[in-house]
Amino acid sequence: MIKRKRTKVIKIGGLKIGGKFPIAVQSMTNTPTSDVQATVKQIRELEKAGCEIIRVGVPDLNSAKSLSNIKKRINIPLVADIHFSSQLAIEAINQGVDKIRINPGNFPKKDLAKIVKLCRQKKIPIRIGINSGSLEQDILGKYRRVTAEMMVKSAIKNIQLMEKLGFYDLVISLKAPDVLRTVKAYEMLAEKTNYPLHLGVTEAGTEFSGSIKSAIGLGALLLKGIGDTIRVSLSANPVK
Repeated sequence: MIKRKRTKVIKIGGLKIGGKFPIAVQSMTNTPTSDVQATVKQIRELEKAGCEIIRVGVPDLNSAKSLSNIKKRINIPLVADIHFSSQLAIEAINQGVDKIRINPGNFPKKDLAKIVKLCRQKKIPIRIGINSGSLEQDILGKYRRVTAEMMVKSAIKNIQLMEKLGFYDLVISLKAPDVLRTVKAYEMLAEKTNYPLHLGVTEAGTEFSGSIKSAIGLGALLLKGIGDTIRVSLSANPVK
């Protein structure tokens, strides 16, 4: 029997991850979020396929303003993927999403404090999304190749940034496009924090190659008891 690392329990809508709760399967839509009908259709197909949490991209205000309409028509927690705009993050939170995904280092401290305050008020957790392709310059330094150690350093830095703001409802991800760095980064971080971990190999590839890479990387971590929620990232239809 696999002995899972005991992590903090985080509530995402009506679902809980971490602790003894089952590992939740999630996905991300590839429809324009502003197209409510197409997005809801895809989410419902994903629900039927066993998806338990869904993330949507929020690249503009029209997408952000569509979130409440989408949420009303689906049955699983809705996560907003935000990159650099605090305006979009705040709009998504006010639209009633169940979680947001950000990289805290992408926001000015004043804007981040506003996002955190609003999430605390509405009891919305935040996923810190660390990606090997977008690390902070002070961590990258003069090096061109991103290492697992750099990814973990970035994660710890962002966790501490959030904790200084008094926010602890966090989920962490550390994604690279290759299996070895991804596995090593998660193994290292699992020893340093008890926040629940979102597993994934970023831009894993096509349905065939991406499925193999994800199975190896995620499987290796799950066998060691690491991971509380998973997403297989493919260039194919997300239902696959």
